[in-house]
Amino acid sequence: MTRQSIAIDMDEVLADTVGALIKRVNERTDLGISYDMLDGKKLRHAMPEHDGLLTEILREPGFFGQLEVMAQAQEVVKKLTAYYDVYIATAAMDVPTSFHDKYEWLREYFPFLDPQHFVFCGRKNIVNADYLIDDNPRQLSIFTGEPIMYTASHNINDDRFTRVNNWQDVADYFLGNK
Repeated sequence: MTRQSIAIDMDEVLADTVGALIKRVNERTDLGISYDMLDGKKLRHAMPEHDGLLTEILREPGFFGQLEVMAQAQEVVKKLTAYYDVYIATAAMDVPTSFHDKYEWLREYFPFLDPQHFVFCGRKNIVNADYLIDDNPRQLSIFTGEPIMYTASHNINDDRFTRVNNWQDVADYFLGNK
């Protein structure tokens, strides 16, 4: 029997990218942004007058290498590998300077994953997996397998997909009593 495959997004699923962006924005401005202020919006929509600042931060060398790992992500992904073929599918084309940092970050925090299973892409409809766990409704809507939405501040009002709120929900969904 062939094992099923799960593709997992990196930013806002494995890594707290928005948390790091908020921290850096608050260090450079007097906006005092918090997650609560986003209320269903992307960070750039909460601070349109500083949109260029987000691009600047995202392009800084080392930014993606310093991201915090989402709670329980490492433990749950490791358990998933016992039952599923796990791939990391990250839309690195959005910030092409992120390739090296994202690769090194994945090697550091998920050393048990095969780097041959890292997919750096743009549109995730090219990913041939049974499931995609992602926070981006645009990526989920074009994916040809089963889309699973990982809750993030910007997608809380979208109810088109099966939703998981955290890594415990991922474990419950995919591992159940395993």
